[in-house]
Amino acid sequence: MPVPDEAAKSRALPHSILFLCGMNAIRSPIAEQLARGMLPSSVFVASAGVRPGRRDPFVDAVLEEAGLSLGDRQPLLLEDMEDAYFDLIVTLAPEAHHAALELTRSMAVEVEYWPMPDPTDVSGTREQIMAAYRDLRERIAARIAARFGADRPARRQAE
Repeated sequence: MPVPDEAAKSRALPHSILFLCGMNAIRSPIAEQLARGMLPSSVFVASAGVRPGRRDPFVDAVLEEAGLSLGDRQPLLLEDMEDAYFDLIVTLAPEAHHAALELTRSMAVEVEYWPMPDPTDVSGTREQIMAAYRDLRERIAARIAARFGADRPARRQAE
C-alpha cells in the first residue's frame, strides 16, 4: 500500500476546520470567510476566540473588498460553541495556540499554528490601517491556498 507523500498529506482536506484567535474579532473571522470561499462546501468551517471580543469594522471593509461578508455574525467564544470537535484547529495567535493545545490534550485533533500579525498594532491614517488589514487578509488567503491546494478567490479592487 503506497504511503502518501508529505505534499499530498498536507493538502488533504479535513472534514471540519476551526480557526481560533484571541477574540474572534479580526484574524479568525477573516480566515473563516476566506476558507468558506476557497474550500468545497463539504468542509465545515468555523471560527472562535479564547476571550470576549467586539466586531471590528475594518474587518467588514477588507472582506467587502474581497466580495465577502460576515453578515450579522458576532464574535464567538470557544467555550460557547455547541460542538468543539474539529478535525483541524488552526490557531492564529499565541494565546489561541496555547488554549487549543490544552483543549486537545486528550483528543485526536490536529492543531496547526499559523502566526499572523495583529493589524491593530498599526496606527496612522485610515489608509495605513486598511493596508495592515489587507496584508493580513492576503497572508491568510495565501496560507489557506498553500495548505489546502485551494484556489484563491478573485478580489474586487478597492474603490
